[in-house]
Amino acid sequence: MPTTHTATHKTTTRRSTTGRSKAKDAIKLLSDDHNKVKKQFKEYEKLIKKNEADAKEELAEQICEELKIHTQLEEEIFYPAAREAIKDDLLMNEATVEHASAKELISQLQSMNSSDPMYDATVTVLGEYVNHHIQEEEEKIFPKVQKSKMDLEELGSELAERKEELTKDKE
Repeated sequence: MPTTHTATHKTTTRRSTTGRSKAKDAIKLLSDDHNKVKKQFKEYEKLIKKNEADAKEELAEQICEELKIHTQLEEEIFYPAAREAIKDDLLMNEATVEHASAKELISQLQSMNSSDPMYDATVTVLGEYVNHHIQEEEEKIFPKVQKSKMDLEELGSELAERKEELTKDKE
């Protein structure tokens, strides 16, 4: 099980020598993750057509790792801050349920052999769930967060720092 991480709101920001912040804001960082995984799912679809088993398995593993890190970042840092800022429990609860569904599919995939006849279907359904979730976040949660008084640059710094920690843990 992943270790629990408590988000802390730091008062320092990373600055370049020109005085501008080098950190991406939280929405940009999360959107970049979304774009990366959407491309990975499209690539997986191409690999299904080419019937490249080894490449499919490797890409599916990468997708799962990306999603596990991303969901952990959102659940530990972004969602608690967003929930407090936008005061829309139903929307945030839906996002949490969507994460649970994705995690279940990831768990199934990671326990399957790539030769399993259900493997490609499971990756495909995971992609559909993730694409729906991304659309909900980008069209409903992100605009509300942007209208709030959240410090998105500071939150982005926290997300980037935690992502670096989680990525190192996976190496």
